[in-house]
Amino acid sequence: MVFGGLYVAWLYAQSHVVTPWHASGDRAGKAAAEQFYGNEVFQAARKYDLDYSYLMSLIMLECSGKKPAGARFEPHVFKRLQQVRDGQRPNYENVKAHHLKDASNDALRNLATSWGPFQLMGYKCILLGVNIRDIRGPNGVDHGAKWIHLTYGKSMRQARYRDCFHLHNTGQPYPVTGLPRTHDPQYVPRGLAMMKQFVPPGTASLH
Repeated sequence: MVFGGLYVAWLYAQSHVVTPWHASGDRAGKAAAEQFYGNEVFQAARKYDLDYSYLMSLIMLECSGKKPAGARFEPHVFKRLQQVRDGQRPNYENVKAHHLKDASNDALRNLATSWGPFQLMGYKCILLGVNIRDIRGPNGVDHGAKWIHLTYGKSMRQARYRDCFHLHNTGQPYPVTGLPRTHDPQYVPRGLAMMKQFVPPGTASLH
């Protein structure tokens, strides 16, 4: 029981306090993120009534502020999309069989890969009504911000930022247990901490 309690305490600390090395890395990447994405994010934040600091912090979490942002294939998503296409499950989120009619495995791989500065999954293009090349192209910031606006923008406008970070990474609000289900327990605390670093262009920092 003692070891179990210590383990839970360690998990709780990891998911609520940013480690020094994570904090140092996030500070180091701030300038590049602002250089590569600051103006685009500022415009998208105004267009969709989203929080600039949140969007910039999310970019740091998802692609470390790098440009190009890179891509990440998710095998478990690929398998579920295959099941939808092959009639083995009715849907995967808003994706249904008619969306994947005649889709090859290569096409499903693209849908099961995350793209752009917000690392938006390829299949999210279906909700946006665009093609994958759009969300991974030069307008990736705008498409990503629009998807956020459509899915959990209301939570952001209510300043529920902890829920927002958890929703982006897992599709679910932050658990009432206080222990996140994100792939990295530092994901949410890092995001919240970085929000204090980013202010819209032309705005004096209060931090």
